[in-house]
Amino acid sequence: MSNSRNGRAHLLQDARRIVVKVGSAVLTTQDGINRKTIIRLAGQLARLHDRGIGIVLVSSGAVAAGRTRIAETLGSSVAGAISDLPARQAASAVGQGRLMHDYDEAFGWFGKATAQILLTRDGLRDRKRFLNARNTLEQLLAWDVIPIINENDTVSVKELQFGDNDTLGAMAVGLIGADLYINLTSADGVFDKNPDKNPDAACMPLIENIAALDIDAMCDGKTASGSGGMYSKLRAARRAAQLGVPTLIVSGKNRFSLEHALDDNGPGTLVLPEDHTVSSKKFWMAYHDEPAGTITVDSGAARALTAKGKSLLPAGITTVKGCFEPGALVRICTQDDTTIGVGLTNYSSDDLNSIKGLRTSQIEALIGPVHYKEAVHRDNLLPDAAI
Repeated sequence: MSNSRNGRAHLLQDARRIVVKVGSAVLTTQDGINRKTIIRLAGQLARLHDRGIGIVLVSSGAVAAGRTRIAETLGSSVAGAISDLPARQAASAVGQGRLMHDYDEAFGWFGKATAQILLTRDGLRDRKRFLNARNTLEQLLAWDVIPIINENDTVSVKELQFGDNDTLGAMAVGLIGADLYINLTSADGVFDKNPDKNPDAACMPLIENIAALDIDAMCDGKTASGSGGMYSKLRAARRAAQLGVPTLIVSGKNRFSLEHALDDNGPGTLVLPEDHTVSSKKFWMAYHDEPAGTITVDSGAARALTAKGKSLLPAGITTVKGCFEPGALVRICTQDDTTIGVGLTNYSSDDLNSIKGLRTSQIEALIGPVHYKEAVHRDNLLPDAAI
C-alpha cells in the first residue's frame, strides 16, 4: 500500500471482506437506541454489500436497548440503577432481541439477511471452538448473509470478557480474514492529543507506523475502566495492523458516509498495516485471553527475544508474578516493565520460580530430565504484542 492518502482509494477497490465496528456512542442517544442511525448504517453497509463485499458488523448497544425497555416497563429508577455486572448482563439479555430486531428490519428494507452471532472470550480461547465459529461465519458469508456480532454479555464473567467491542472487532478481523477494519466512533478520527483538554489538537489523517506511537500519552492513559475510548480503538488498530489489515477510524455520527470516508480526501484516520505480519494462529494465541502472569527477563534474554528471534530459556528469567499452569498466556517484560511480548508458557509459575536463572544442566540436576528446554518457545511467542 502506498504511504500516502492515495492508498485510501484502493482500500474499497481491493477489499473483499470488511469488519465494521459501531459503538454505543454512535448508536444511542439519551433516549436509547437511535433507530435512524441503524437505518442509515444498514443502508451504507448494504451499498458496500451490493459491490460483492462480505460485511461483518460488530455492534454494541444491547445494554442501552435493554435499559430503555426496562425504563418503559419497570420505571426510570430501576433503569437508572443498572451499573454492576449482573444488572448490565440482565439488561443486555432484555436488549439484545430488540437491537437485533431493529437491525434485521433495517437491513431487510435493503434486501439483506442478517444473522446474530454471540461470542465469548472463553469460547474463542478454545482452538476448536474458535475454528467452529470461523466455519459458521464462512458459511454465512457464502450465503451473502450479514453477520452481526456482539459479546454474549449474559454468560461472560468479568475475568473472561473482551472488555470492549473494539477488542472483539479486532478478533473478528482475524476470525474471518478481513481486508479492512472500519471503526465507527463518536470522534472525527484520531487526534494528536486529547481534544477535550487541548483546543489545538489536530486530527491525524494518516498513521503510517502505529507501533511507534505512544498510545498511552496520546490518550492520557487507559480509561478508568480500562476499556472503550480512543485508547482501545488504537490498540485494536495496532492488532489489526499486525495481521496486515488497515484500519479506518471515522465518525459514525451525523450523516456519515462510509463510501466518502474511503475516498482519497475522506474524513477520519487511516492506520496503515505493518510490513511484517503475523499468522492468524499466532494472532489468536496472543489475543484470545488476558495474560495470566508476568515473566521478567534479564537484558541478555531480552536481546535474544527481540533481536534474534530466540526462545525464552529459564536461565534468562529473573522474576515470575502471578499464578498459572503450563500452557497459560503470559506477559514477558524487561526489568523496567517494558513489554517484550506475550507467549504460552511450558511451565507453571511454581516450577518457573524454582528453575528461574538456571541452565538446562542445572535444572536436570535439580528436578531430573525436563520435557522442555524452553520456558516459552519462539513458535508460541508474539513479540511486541499490543496488550
